[in-house]
Order: sequence, then structure tokens, then C-alpha cells
Amino acid sequence: MPFVDSNGIQLAYQRTGHGESVLLIMGSGASGRVWTMHQTPALNKAGYQTITFDNRGISPSDAPPGKYALADLVADTKGLIEALALGPVRIVGTSLGSLIAQELAVHHPHLVRCAVLLATRSRSDATRRAQARADLALLEAGIRLPPAYNAAKQVLEMLSPATLSNDAAMSSWLDLFELSGSGDGGGQAWIDPATDRREALRRITAPCRVIAFTDDLITPPHLALEVADSIPNCDYVEIQDCGHLGNLERPDEVNAAIIEFLDKY
Repeated sequence: MPFVDSNGIQLAYQRTGHGESVLLIMGSGASGRVWTMHQTPALNKAGYQTITFDNRGISPSDAPPGKYALADLVADTKGLIEALALGPVRIVGTSLGSLIAQELAVHHPHLVRCAVLLATRSRSDATRRAQARADLALLEAGIRLPPAYNAAKQVLEMLSPATLSNDAAMSSWLDLFELSGSGDGGGQAWIDPATDRREALRRITAPCRVIAFTDDLITPPHLALEVADSIPNCDYVEIQDCGHLGNLERPDEVNAAIIEFLDKY
């Protein structure tokens, strides 16, 4: 896997396919390889070259010690786009990756051709603030949950009732979460997404699409819709029967919504 120097660190990245470029930005605690399960094959088949990478804190990219801020990851991604001469580039982000894409579009519009924002939000409501405080309390106390407990907690937070009630599927999901560990990405766990960015999003000029998932507990549809309402040239798609990991639970529907939008721009 090649590396690029960006913002004082090394980021590991991968290109696949041929055609115009799409940069995919992964969410918190996850490897860029997750995109290769469903999204990059579909995009490559649709005639796009895809670039995936590992955010700081995710091996084999550098994992500097300390607490990360969203601005750190935005600067990292900006440096990668510039180093690879991608801009202006089509961007697909999910969760934390969508927050990075939003900030790039606000502050560096010349780098963003258009953006698809999966499982996103522009602020935290009371429920999400309480959830974040609870997670940070564990982190500050140095408590690491046993892998089996953490896996059970994560599937309840990340998946839809439709998947949770499917015993055959859940066996694989629980194994996957237990093997992957805490999934906090080191310093990524300290990133605070609570700041209200709705007013800043009004400055975005790139065309955008928000894709929300009906059963998402982390970035619920009402918060995702606020993003779509704040960005001037943005539409909204809601996909049924999936949670925060909708790109993995309902990949065909998600891929179709991504490609249909990218083909316009």
C-alpha cells in the first residue's frame, strides 16, 4: 500500500479502477478497507477510479499520540487531495468521514467537486450529547470494555432491528465486532461532533446529497435532514431498514443512490 505525506504525517491510501476519481472518507475507528466490501467495486464497475485511505489513528497510517480534533483530520484529507492532485474531486464520506467532507466543502471549496454525505449530522441533540459524555467518561477513566461486551454494545448501536432479529446474520456481525476490538481509532475517540455547524454549512457551494438511514441511532434522520436543509444545493435520500452502517446493511440501495448522484456531477 502506498503512502503520502500529509499535514506532517503519513497516510496509507489505495487506488482501484479507472476513470474520474472518487475519494471515499471512512468513519471513526474504521479502516478505509471497509469501503472495499461493497462501495468501491460498485463505483469501479460504474466507471470511476476510487481512492480510499486510512485516517490518522488507523494502521498503517500514522497514529500520533494525544487527542485528535476534527480539524486535524480535515487538514490530513486536504493534504492528501493536494498531494495526489485530485481536486476538485467527487467525495463520498460516512459518519466522521461526512463531517470531514462537510468541513472541506466549507473551507476549501476548490477541492470539492460534489459530495455524498452518508450518516451525517451538523450538531448533537440531547440524546447524542448524553451518549458522547458516557463514552468519554469511560475513556477518561481508562476503562476498556471486554471485547464480547463491546461487540454486543456496538451491534445494538450500529445495526437496524431488521438485522438484529436475524440470528444467522448476527452471528457473523458479533464475530466481526469482537475481532475488530474497540474501534475507537486512538485519538479519534476524542473528536467532539457536538458543535452546531448549520450556519457554516450554508456557505457550501458544491452540490451535495445526504443519505440517511431510518434506524440510525448515531446520526438519526432528523439530524441528517438538518444538514440537507442547511446546504444550499443539497438533496436528501432516506434508506429503510438499516442503521448507522447502512452502507454495509443495504449496500445495493446505498450504491445506487451514490452513483446516481455522482453521475450528475
